Amino acid sequence: MTWISVLGCIWASRSQADCVLGVGITDNVTLAEIFQLNKMQQEKLMNFSAELKYRNEILNNQLENITRRHPQSTPTELMQLANKYKGVMDSMALVQAMIDKKVLRLFNEKQYELYRNLCKEASRSPFVIIPSVYNDSTIIKNK
Repeated sequence: MTWISVLGCIWASRSQADCVLGVGITDNVTLAEIFQLNKMQQEKLMNFSAELKYRNEILNNQLENITRRHPQSTPTELMQLANKYKGVMDSMALVQAMIDKKVLRLFNEKQYELYRNLCKEASRSPFVIIPSVYNDSTIIKNK
């Protein structure tokens, strides 16, 4: 799996696409390897992936219910169905961004810089977060 698959997902409503980290889309092991996540970061990544899966199951159920129960006989009904469907899909995108940002907030400065560089190479807009500082992190001060 390439890093491009990690950064996938283009949202048509933006001039430059968000740089999605891909939690839940990309295997946790792959993300851990690419960004060299420590044990604590890997555990939280697993928890956030499970949260994303749970939230998306709820949203997928909503999509199934909308599709199954909404009348589809007239153009107006089809338009209403499309709008409801789009609303749920937008919610999925928001949940993905929320979970990705939670994981990104776990990143140290070097991990976040790697993410930003990969986003730049993919012509995507990175999510802006403040990287974490860990006891084992080296802080470089300008003199």
